[in-house]
Amino acid sequence: MRVLVVEDEVRTSALLQRGLAEEGYAVDATADGAGAVWQATEFGYDVVVLDVLLPDMDGFEVCRRLRAEGCWVPVLMLTARDAVIDRVRGLDAGADDYLTKPFSFAELSARLRALIRRGARERPVLLQVGDLRLDPASRRAWRGPAELELSPKEFALLELFLRHPGQVLTRTHILESVWDYAYDGVSNVVDQYVAYLRRKIDRPFGVKHLETVRGAGYRLRVPLLSGTG
Repeated sequence: MRVLVVEDEVRTSALLQRGLAEEGYAVDATADGAGAVWQATEFGYDVVVLDVLLPDMDGFEVCRRLRAEGCWVPVLMLTARDAVIDRVRGLDAGADDYLTKPFSFAELSARLRALIRRGARERPVLLQVGDLRLDPASRRAWRGPAELELSPKEFALLELFLRHPGQVLTRTHILESVWDYAYDGVSNVVDQYVAYLRRKIDRPFGVKHLETVRGAGYRLRVPLLSGTG
């Protein structure tokens, strides 16, 4: 899942990026309104965390511009202001939720999950392919009756495959969706994590649904019958 953090206060932005990354999100960040409008309309985000006080235009104007351009990504607004009028302004500008600083990261994370869950009409409450199931809101996954123990990145990778069943996903697509556009780590990280995921969702259950497509990438095969290999 991809999130855009729009925050000009360096320390707050860094804390949000680190916390969200630890939750398994792929995080991009910008410190101004113009950058926020461009990135949110140019790239496909699942949610935007938007501060009200920005150097070039306030968050209300950013939100209005996004909605005017037909960008309906869920927006969670952050502000140090606690006045009712400011919350009303944010919601009237097209924001989906509002959180006042200081806030607990646990609450922000819960609100983001709720926005993602209800934000886009095409998002089902439960993702399922055969007997493989994943609940984005509770961040739990199962193979049949067995609950899977997944790291945040493994969970994000499985969610990506379950949102695109039967489709070949390139390594670049996976890297940009599960990590971020500026990732500068191990070059074979996608292959490593696909291998980790196979050991948890396929191998213990005697199936081979997560396939390598030579020269192209990876695909989560849709079994003909639930639970078959």
